[in-house]
Amino acid sequence: MKIISLGPAYPYRGGLASFNDRLAQQFYAEGHDVEIFTFSLQYPKFLFPGETQYTDGTPPINIKITRNLNSINPFNWIATGIRIKKEKPDILLIRFWLPFMGPCFGTVARIAKSNKYTSVICIFDNVIPHEKRTGDNALTKYFTNSIDGAIVMSQTVLTDLKGFRGKIPIKLSPHPLFDNYGLPVVRKEGLAKLNLDTGNSYLLFFGFIRAYKGLDLLIEAFSDSRLRNRNLKLIIAGEFYEDPAPYMDLIKGHKLENEIIFFDHFIKDNEVPLFFSIADLVVQPYKTATQSGVTQIAFYFEKPMLVTDVGGLREIVQDGKCGYVMKPEPELIADAIIDFFDNDRREKFTEGVKKEKEKFSWDKMTAAIIEVYKDCPNCS
Repeated sequence: MKIISLGPAYPYRGGLASFNDRLAQQFYAEGHDVEIFTFSLQYPKFLFPGETQYTDGTPPINIKITRNLNSINPFNWIATGIRIKKEKPDILLIRFWLPFMGPCFGTVARIAKSNKYTSVICIFDNVIPHEKRTGDNALTKYFTNSIDGAIVMSQTVLTDLKGFRGKIPIKLSPHPLFDNYGLPVVRKEGLAKLNLDTGNSYLLFFGFIRAYKGLDLLIEAFSDSRLRNRNLKLIIAGEFYEDPAPYMDLIKGHKLENEIIFFDHFIKDNEVPLFFSIADLVVQPYKTATQSGVTQIAFYFEKPMLVTDVGGLREIVQDGKCGYVMKPEPELIADAIIDFFDNDRREKFTEGVKKEKEKFSWDKMTAAIIEVYKDCPNCS
């Protein structure tokens, strides 16, 4: 089939772009004609909280990527929609994660499928955003009313989507493994490259830092007196997307300056294996969530996880098998960390992760998309 994917992709950085690039490679490997339309402008600079929107990595092989979509220019939306309409792909596959993109994507989708041939299928990361703003529902509704079918990656998002558009084909397919970051490295080698002490154990908080990710809960948990004098360090690896001062004040208040190690910048693809290879336990103390790409990186590198019982995280991380699922409360998070080390859960949980990771293959995602396509009302 001919498939046009619309959303973040190279040269943009981050998990959304990595996912879309990897998914396109899977479609290509299965013999489909696939092309990605990505942004000429994704966010205006004043709306982007990070240092840069772009990666300095290499583009995915075998995939044509065209930068032709301006998220804030309605004339561009019309032109892009007309171009896709004329190209007549079987599937226009849109990635939706933020209501801000609703007008852009919704307009392109309506024009593209007016050829009475193309089916518009969306992969939803979120329907209701983690950080809510006035007008979110109207923007999301405008977009959801433009699609013919959907893929969701958690039950939480499925429930949310049915509140907007319940009478279209929808399939739940878990987020596949992020297997595009290269092979694990030997622990000693990873520690040396990161200039870390070989005598310590390490917790890893990974990814960009925003309030909903609960880093403050983890810092509070890590201040528990039971975690002192254990040669245990907390690594925070990721770029701040908000003011770091409250976190630094919290660390200073608990006298944890020597216990927490910051790599406070965007972690490049070639650095990812270093952090996950040296981590003993990956911790995601989220206050709200749908699903998470970080869990899928941890599965790929076969690392036990501690996640909070919010959104769809429980669906992915099996409590007592792959790690812990705890309420988002500092004392309970601390209890789990203590249990992990005191009772030497590493081997048991690692084996559980190895077994569970088999569920998250990319061919399952492509199969789900094709299944939804076949059920779409205007499927050719």
